[in-house]
Amino acid sequence: MTDVPNPRWVRQAVPDGRPLLVHVNTTSTGGGVAELLHRLIPAQRDGGLAVGWAVVSGTPEFFALTKTIHHLLHGKGNPAPLHGADAGVLYRSVLQPQGHWLAAQLREGDTVALHDPQTLGLAPMLAARGIRVAWHCHIGTTDGSATTPEHVWRFLAPEFDDVDVVLATRPEFGPPGFTRTRYVVPPAIDPDSPKNQPLTTAEVDALLTAIGLFGTAAGGDSSATIDQVGPVPPDAPMVLQVSRWDPLKDMAGVLRCLPGIPQDAHLVLAGPDPHEVTDDPEGVAILEEVRAAYRDLPESERRRTHLVTLSMRDPHRNALLINALQRRADVVLQKSLEEGFGLTVTEAMHKSRPIVASAVGGLALQVVDGKTGLLVDPTDYTGVAGAIRRLLEDPELSRRLGSQAAAEAARLFHLSRLVADYRRVVDQPHTGKEPAAASGVRGDVTV
Repeated sequence: MTDVPNPRWVRQAVPDGRPLLVHVNTTSTGGGVAELLHRLIPAQRDGGLAVGWAVVSGTPEFFALTKTIHHLLHGKGNPAPLHGADAGVLYRSVLQPQGHWLAAQLREGDTVALHDPQTLGLAPMLAARGIRVAWHCHIGTTDGSATTPEHVWRFLAPEFDDVDVVLATRPEFGPPGFTRTRYVVPPAIDPDSPKNQPLTTAEVDALLTAIGLFGTAAGGDSSATIDQVGPVPPDAPMVLQVSRWDPLKDMAGVLRCLPGIPQDAHLVLAGPDPHEVTDDPEGVAILEEVRAAYRDLPESERRRTHLVTLSMRDPHRNALLINALQRRADVVLQKSLEEGFGLTVTEAMHKSRPIVASAVGGLALQVVDGKTGLLVDPTDYTGVAGAIRRLLEDPELSRRLGSQAAAEAARLFHLSRLVADYRRVVDQPHTGKEPAAASGVRGDVTV
């Protein structure tokens, strides 16, 4: 197996006598967790925590395995790759040396938050040094009939012996037999970040014109690549989905909704450049599948479809472009087949955008059907198109849902709440491997 380097510090926590909190995931760019941590960590620092962020490495085989685990936790995929000793050896041999390295950087009583399954294999090495281990599970399924998560829980069972706290987006997410402390911790956004800050109409137009989505770009802007016949007309209604190029986001399925969307509306599918996302082995292939589906569209539908691939080399510009796309959209769509962690939906809510979202996972937690958006069956293409049409043809309904969505986002999904959630984890007594006095979901952060 290829040698795996030690974890990389994105922000190193500086010991100053206070217990440290260190977040760990597998990439500093691309995906909801990285996006969240870029804003959460400075906010936690400002709130008085000594906080750091480390990124672990992996081989292509490791990330292929953890992508399988990702799909299985969403209730999809084939569990066969988890069976047999080779999968366990691969997973743990990549993470064990990195766990020893990280544990040597910390002290007894510090807390490490391991994000999603890719990092959970660090837990035994951290716990052996007296470090509190919190596992933050951002993904899962609300389909009670799904059996694939059971395979993951069996595969990861040894690691859960060394986990003190589980944080999960929904009560249904996370290992069902875990008897220590559990918290329900929904996603959150920073309203002051470049992705969410106010933009004028002129600023939105300038940003989207510069990349060629509106009008003719001057050239030389490498922050986006667009597949399109021509730009979006100035007055055309615009429907937007922003997602990674992932099969569960069903970008190709969104194209199948086009015939039911008003003929003057343009559809924009936007996502990160998959070549810049190091922990997602499927992104390049999925983008090519979407491009192939786009090329197969009838010319009339291809003319009103735009595929936007956004570079993440300049994070600030990337954030501003997504902000501009969301503010320009007349309807924001999230037609995921499963979704544990819907930051783009919360961002759209903050911007008072009318939303059509799948009634699955974390999306059904964030959007209240008929109050803050419309929930749909993602496999019902006619129903999805009908919900989009309804919003485009009823401006008063769109305005009302958008206004209520912004108020709900401010009440439940702003970063200050997430900072307080993590403060509770850091401040709780460290019980080690002994079960807590009470189990089950604790606290009042369930929405």
